[in-house]
Amino acid sequence: MDKKEIIEKYKLSENDTGSVQVQVALLTARINHLNEHLKKNHKDNHSRRGLLQMVGKRKGFLLYLKEQDIEAYRNLIKELGIREVK
Repeated sequence: MDKKEIIEKYKLSENDTGSVQVQVALLTARINHLNEHLKKNHKDNHSRRGLLQMVGKRKGFLLYLKEQDIEAYRNLIKELGIREVK
């Protein structure tokens, strides 16, 4: 899935490209892609650091969404297939 498709699927309004749901979905796609890269290139520590930063950023977005709108949070993690944040 490319960036435009992800934005189309998760946007809340017509011109929405920056809502929490869209940002979490985009980060999840990048994280999944980087995970596949690291399976083949296990010594690529530079990319591993970037992956950890993205995971931390996504966690922050998810914690914010959990505080603001618990139903949207539950739907999003179920749809993306990611674990609940604590």
